[in-house]
Amino acid sequence: MNIVVFVKRVPDTESRIRIQRETRTVVEEGLSFIISPNDEYAVEEALRLREAKGGKVTAVSLGGEESLTTLRKCLAMGADDALLIKDDRKETYDGLRTARILAAAVKVRFADAGLLLFGRLAVGTDNAQVPAMAAEILGWPQATVVTKLQIEEGGGAAWREIEGAMEKVAFTLPAVVSAQKGLNEPRYETLKGIMAAKKKAVPAVTPAELGLAEADLAPQVEVLGLETPPAKAGGRILGGTPEEAARELVRLLRDEAKVI
Repeated sequence: MNIVVFVKRVPDTESRIRIQRETRTVVEEGLSFIISPNDEYAVEEALRLREAKGGKVTAVSLGGEESLTTLRKCLAMGADDALLIKDDRKETYDGLRTARILAAAVKVRFADAGLLLFGRLAVGTDNAQVPAMAAEILGWPQATVVTKLQIEEGGGAAWREIEGAMEKVAFTLPAVVSAQKGLNEPRYETLKGIMAAKKKAVPAVTPAELGLAEADLAPQVEVLGLETPPAKAGGRILGGTPEEAARELVRLLRDEAKVI
């Protein structure tokens, strides 16, 4: 089975983020970048499925030339091939635009794919929209936020964590699955894999080469503002008897926090 896994280059979750308020963008100077952590689970699952059932794993990323580093990490982990969809536009936060481009890539370059794997969301945008949107555009069944996956001939089953229970869904192939933490433990790259990944050619295509018109690429989301989270205020210790503390807590929640 041929598996396509989609990955994204994102700021390191340990980095200190700075905002350029005039352009409403993240300042990339001095910022470290990594593969989105949820995408690592998708890559690992693709590799495990290939090892168990054969086939091929191709890693795909949408972005500029800097995304090649992310793709080479996937190759070093064990992916067979990689493809860069070259798009130099800055982050648009438009999940539908991204889904349209990725779905077009599947139709043009990966018509024989049996499974598309995504991370459940990309760190930075946190919208968790792209996998479901891509599945809808393609007309494929989908299972999102998956913590256990079984693939058999012609179909599969996925387990999803829901509040207070585990939900099992069945689907036919081809299908779209998004990975959640707990699905597996991603492997480290080997030295041999890293050296081989450096030599591996990574082809690039543009959205136009995938048949998309400029109208398809215009973002439909406008960023009105970008701010870092406010600093957390210090805690408050409530004194008195338990009854007095409870009354004061309710008052604070109602009058100051305004959550009740």
